Amino acid sequence: MPLHTPKHIPTALVLTILAAACGGSDRKAGGDDAPTADSAAAAAPAGPSAHVIKTVDGFQAPEAARWDPDQKVWFVANINGYPSGKDNNGFISRLKPDGTVDSLKFIAGGSKGVTLNAPKGMAIVGDTLWVCDIDAVRGFNRKTGALVANIKVPGAVFINDISVGPDGLYATDSGIILGPDGSAKHPGPDALYKIAGRRATTAVKFDGQPAPNGITWDPNGERFLIAPFDDKAISAWVPGDSAARKIAEGPGMYDGIEAFGPDQFLVTSWTDSSLNVLSEGKVRKILGGVAGPADIGYDRQGGHVVIPQLTENKLVIVQVGAGTQ
Repeated sequence: MPLHTPKHIPTALVLTILAAACGGSDRKAGGDDAPTADSAAAAAPAGPSAHVIKTVDGFQAPEAARWDPDQKVWFVANINGYPSGKDNNGFISRLKPDGTVDSLKFIAGGSKGVTLNAPKGMAIVGDTLWVCDIDAVRGFNRKTGALVANIKVPGAVFINDISVGPDGLYATDSGIILGPDGSAKHPGPDALYKIAGRRATTAVKFDGQPAPNGITWDPNGERFLIAPFDDKAISAWVPGDSAARKIAEGPGMYDGIEAFGPDQFLVTSWTDSSLNVLSEGKVRKILGGVAGPADIGYDRQGGHVVIPQLTENKLVIVQVGAGTQ
């Protein structure tokens, strides 16, 4: 069914994001703000569980993580500025499996002919790491960091996340503009774009301006799941359909979403600083206390989830269980 939500991102949250992205946070790992397992989740019925095993500092507004199972490394996208700023100082970090930083600026805007403004969601196809960057999708060699492609997306305003589908890449546009002064606008479009053959086209535009954020492919359902920032409803969209269909409701203000197990998906929420599992039409919190939880990466073999904490300039590595495919 069509989505319907307010047209503006909450100003208080935008100010928090911008303050972190522009000025950073001086909070350190541990102490009162350290992520802890949510007590309510402990009392919930048996199901997936999660606990933090490591915190890694030293990033600059980290927005997304992606696991490379071939090289066994994590990629982390750093905005390093404000999320809509075309300042060409964004960068991609490369980490070892345990979170040790192997190369802080493995790919960096302004270096070696690279343009990278405010990198967000990432996806891997073959040897190419695809990165969302405001109104473009950029490709880099995942082994060397060399530039492969710059694909301009016509009409895009805030490309946020990207996923591999059966016939190409699909990227969300949250349709928001965040200014360096803390201003926030939501002009749209709220859309999905398809990238195939080095060309971007509009796959679908959404009613209700839900600010689509996270996206992941559901191989069992042969559909995409879309986690919006400005709606409590997580939706499913089948390529070719003219609208998405609501499948579950939860806390809202979603960011990253990843396939976890058979008909199970991990999803983060800014509303209550949580990591959740979506299963059988229900959203259940499995970890709380993770401030500014952005676009997650998932290592299925190791059972690890990396949650970038955009407002904290750090990330946490989380051990999850009972989600194997």
